[in-house]
Amino acid sequence: SERDLRNPKMKYCQYYFVFEFENFRGKKVELSGECKDVLEKTQRVGSVIVESGPWVGFGRPSFAGEQFVLEKGSYPRWSTWTSCQSSYNLSSFRPLKVDSADHKLHLFEKAGFEGRKMEIVDNDVPSLWAYGFQDRVASAKAVNGTWVGYMYPGYRGSQYVFEHGDFKHWNDWGATAPQIQSVRRVRDMQWHKKGCYIQPINLHLHSTGTSGRRGTRKI
Repeated sequence: SERDLRNPKMKYCQYYFVFEFENFRGKKVELSGECKDVLEKTQRVGSVIVESGPWVGFGRPSFAGEQFVLEKGSYPRWSTWTSCQSSYNLSSFRPLKVDSADHKLHLFEKAGFEGRKMEIVDNDVPSLWAYGFQDRVASAKAVNGTWVGYMYPGYRGSQYVFEHGDFKHWNDWGATAPQIQSVRRVRDMQWHKKGCYIQPINLHLHSTGTSGRRGTRKI
């Protein structure tokens, strides 16, 4: 769909641009809503600019395949939206639902919200191991806000979106195995004016317990 700049009631309009080649070259397509198959509009997606968001892109049409979170910012090549060299194509997009400026996530060791539990509040966690929690995450509850989990530490590997709601089994978030090793908050410029997430620098975590660390709690 196309952006209607003539409508004064549209105070918060989400839109983005996709380019055929890397570094914002080639054919340019402007979009402002979900797109089931962007390859109907261009032969490929080599780079992306998100003017407002956030969005989730998918590796296959009709919102299937690998997930890629795209917050406000510029993505000049595939390595800026994923670390997976084997799967980085963008074929469809939809806006992410961000219900709150606050963030709370519960992770569970077993399906059906059983086993060990980890609560994360208004915090990003580059390594679950560093906070004393294993990499097996079989169910989750996104109590507030929207989150993205990663298969590997340091926000690497396959991405899994957690919008507000309950996820009783890892299949519910599109995974084929119960493995998550890092999670972070998805930012919405409606509340976070700076826009996209920036990976922290010189962040040192230790594996001895979690007491005294703001934002995480093991149960």
